[in-house]
Amino acid sequence: MLLPDWLDPEYLLTSLGNWALWGAALIIFVECAIFPVLPGDSLLFAVGMFVANDAAIIHFGDLDKPSTLGVAMLVLVVAAVLGNVVGYWVGKTISPWLFKPRSGFFGKVFSTRHLTQTHVFFEKYGAKALVLGRFIPFVRTFVTMVAGAAGMSFRTFITWTGIGAVVWAAGVTLLGYFLGTIPFIKNNIDAVLIAIVLISVLPMAFEFLNERRKSKRAPVAE
Repeated sequence: MLLPDWLDPEYLLTSLGNWALWGAALIIFVECAIFPVLPGDSLLFAVGMFVANDAAIIHFGDLDKPSTLGVAMLVLVVAAVLGNVVGYWVGKTISPWLFKPRSGFFGKVFSTRHLTQTHVFFEKYGAKALVLGRFIPFVRTFVTMVAGAAGMSFRTFITWTGIGAVVWAAGVTLLGYFLGTIPFIKNNIDAVLIAIVLISVLPMAFEFLNERRKSKRAPVAE
């Protein structure tokens, strides 16, 4: 696959063996909590596809495929919610330290630009940003921090982030389950997973191009 091993969902799940689902849950937890450079969408899709194809690494005793899928979705939704709770706490307590200017890889990941863009997204959509932002890389991670930093009540936060977790984690896993048995997708999983990654970053690309176009049209102050 063109992606590095640590971003390749198929490689990750296969390497984890019987711990595949729990490893996937841990990755989803970390991505939703604090570290956005992880394969969220494509990993969820891959889990659903593995279940659909009776992969031995995601199996629970004598449960049939629909029941196994239900357990997998529940585990992944819980992981997403718990990750968001941690992200909310980070935003409420240590986001100024986390997003201070620094060089290197972590400086790029936790840049003030990413935080500012997410804050604008949050201001535009309000609490609904916790649902809509699920489908946008980086925003998915940082919107919960912005919610915490903005002082959103935990009750409101947990309600909307719970809805977002179900729509995203369960929805994308279910999509992988139903599409994963299609021969073309099953036989070209590498290309499909790369396509999912590319599609997931399209909203960011469109937003970047839109902002760049606006800045070019804006009159220059004399």
